[in-house]
Amino acid sequence: MTYRNELETLATLIDARGAPWDGIDAEGAARMRLQNRFRTGLDIARYTAKIMRADMAAYDADPAQYTQSLGCWHGFIGQQKMIAIRKHFGTVKRKYLYLSGWMIAALRSDFGPLPDQSMHEKTSVPALIDELYTFLKQADARELGMIFRELDAAREAGDATRAADLQHRIDTYESHVVPIIADIDAGFGNAEATYLLAKKMIEAGACAIQIENQVSDEKQCGHQDGKVTVPHEDFLAKIRAVRYAFLELGVDDGVIVARTDSLGAGLTKQIAFSREPGDLGDQYNAFLDCEEISDIATVNGDVLINRAGKLMRPKRLPSNLFQFRAGTGEDRCVLDCITALQNGADMLWIETEKPHIEQIAGMVDRIREVVPNAKLVYNNSPSFNWTLNFRQQVHDAWKAEGRDVSAYDRGALMSVIYDTTELAAEADERIRTFQRDAARRAGIFHHLITLPTYHTAALSTDNLAREYFGEAGMLGYVAGVQRKEIREGIACVRHQNMSGSDIGDDHKELFAGEAALKAGGVHNTMNQFA
Repeated sequence: MTYRNELETLATLIDARGAPWDGIDAEGAARMRLQNRFRTGLDIARYTAKIMRADMAAYDADPAQYTQSLGCWHGFIGQQKMIAIRKHFGTVKRKYLYLSGWMIAALRSDFGPLPDQSMHEKTSVPALIDELYTFLKQADARELGMIFRELDAAREAGDATRAADLQHRIDTYESHVVPIIADIDAGFGNAEATYLLAKKMIEAGACAIQIENQVSDEKQCGHQDGKVTVPHEDFLAKIRAVRYAFLELGVDDGVIVARTDSLGAGLTKQIAFSREPGDLGDQYNAFLDCEEISDIATVNGDVLINRAGKLMRPKRLPSNLFQFRAGTGEDRCVLDCITALQNGADMLWIETEKPHIEQIAGMVDRIREVVPNAKLVYNNSPSFNWTLNFRQQVHDAWKAEGRDVSAYDRGALMSVIYDTTELAAEADERIRTFQRDAARRAGIFHHLITLPTYHTAALSTDNLAREYFGEAGMLGYVAGVQRKEIREGIACVRHQNMSGSDIGDDHKELFAGEAALKAGGVHNTMNQFA
């Protein structure tokens, strides 16, 4: 609905109510409606799911149209990302937010900092989704409020052309509300627990839920050791549980991202149920590390399976876990991905130990032989040493080409002594184009960095502490922070405006008229940053 239509609708309503509503301003109410276009989290989930589905279709037509996001642990962080993107690029198209379970565990649990093992409160996940969207909606309200003020000024100046342009900007306004890919870990329990938590996440606004195939009560960070996977049927039950949650709540376009940790997971808690040779359970069990039993008398409370007519004993550890055969990780990943896509997942996430395009593409090529439009979400993780990995990749490529690499110590390529070398320059170029190249070659629809603001907050705080508590004193803040904010046009330099002070003044004027006690007068020190 356009600004004019909204205004006319409300004017008709207020007029019909008669004298008791004489003090209500139709234009003020219309503005407030436009500043709060999303009434519930489900409104957001339906809106953002359509965005994501359209982006997925655009990517299928042209892999250059990949999407990106950065991880968040606070609503303000997510808001500032979207404001910065709008400021620098003019649009938030194909830009999302990622909600990281690692970040919640490390930074938002009542237990204090925790490892990424699903020990944090499950309710903190939907709570963060709600918080992120609260801040994104506030960004809309703030920016529209500033446009409304410009519109009033244009009208007062009699500038009809400017007023018409501003009204068009209002009617075509692009919201800061974007899709959030939300991490549900391994579901925090069984399929029923997964369903219940998924509902809470969707009700908070999540249109995309990422779920992994680890054992819920043994969950580990994807880049750590000790990962334990579940048989496919267990994982598929949780995928179906998430789909039922989407459908129950009317988010028919909801997106499920199925993550496999099998590449780095060498253990399983269960032997899969199998009805007949070659079925899904049998395929899972085929990867188990087994030894043939020739003498039944040697069996002592062990589990035995039949493999090609031979009696086999899967190797069981003192932890009561079973281990897979070494070197089967990629084959298990491919089977995981095909199975997930054939049973309701929309996209894949393959957790790898390094950012290597050909390694990812090798698996995706095999998956696409069965599911041609398979798409990935990929973690451009800070757990990777990107500099060292790519310098080593270039070193190995050069060596394979027969180039002389005797001047480089492969194990020490992180050293600053190599920063100005040709090898380092080529590695940096590969890092720069990694997302674009991987989108084309490896089927990666969405690139994300899980923990960027965890690291940027640590780095910026370290720099400020060194300067402010050192010789620079107050200059450490002024030169290192405020002066840069002013000159780089960072909206937060006017932090009162960013927190909603001007929106509050607009409301005070609507509610109290001339009696309004507004904060934005001539004595407001924020005017120094106008």
